[in-house]
Amino acid sequence: MKKYFSLVLFAHSIFALPFAFIGFFLAIHTTAADFNWLKLLLMLACMVFARNAAMAFNRYLDRDIDAANPRTVMRDIPAGRVSAAQALGFTLANAGLFMAATWFINPVCFYLSPVALAVVLGYSYTKRFTPLCHLILGLGLGLAPLGAYLVVTGVFHIVPVFYACAVLFWVAGFDIIYALQDETFDRAHRLNSIPVWLGKRNALRVSSLFHVLSAIFIILPMYVIPLGWFYIVGVLFYCALLVYQHRIVSPTDLSRVDRAFMTTNGIASVIFACFFLLDLFF
Repeated sequence: MKKYFSLVLFAHSIFALPFAFIGFFLAIHTTAADFNWLKLLLMLACMVFARNAAMAFNRYLDRDIDAANPRTVMRDIPAGRVSAAQALGFTLANAGLFMAATWFINPVCFYLSPVALAVVLGYSYTKRFTPLCHLILGLGLGLAPLGAYLVVTGVFHIVPVFYACAVLFWVAGFDIIYALQDETFDRAHRLNSIPVWLGKRNALRVSSLFHVLSAIFIILPMYVIPLGWFYIVGVLFYCALLVYQHRIVSPTDLSRVDRAFMTTNGIASVIFACFFLLDLFF
């Protein structure tokens, strides 16, 4: 199993998982729904299976691109640790397990499961035809708070939609920063991204705009549901870390992209989720 853990990079789950907890406990706190361990475990299973399927399919579909890119040549399929057939089989198995888990949650989640899979798997195709691929990645991760809310309630509500939009623009913004590393390679191989389309400097401006939009959607729930000082502190931490990652990356200095991508954004999601939960329950 170790090679599959490497294939799907479980560490990247830290981006969406805290927002799934936000959606789940938001539903419990703001509706008459009771806490249910089985639903929580099923929600977590859906997160794991969907993430596994998405990451493995991305590695499968991009195997030739990864082999040609010096930055990614040591990924599992180009390096020979996992075969393309194994990656595809792992994708199909996890997609099936994801749909099976939704069957045991409620009909709404089950009926929407193919839509969720279409988004998270379809993202891997998008850089072949549109520079807006970053937004599709954001949409896929943005399903986490919305889907978790549906696990508990089976109905939609505006607040988890706000959080879904916050995640969409947050992820799209930091994915643009991450894509700066491959601008030259992507341009040479006719792959699409905001940096290829607009150049590094303008791409960073778009990333900043997306992060401003993310901050706005993080603030909007305060006008719909009662939230207190813990939430405000969480918002301030979240916004400060968004600003920080733009301070450490510039068009001429990409040496700290990994810190902006992984460390800063992972901390932002976890800290914000913790303060959100503190506000709900204390």
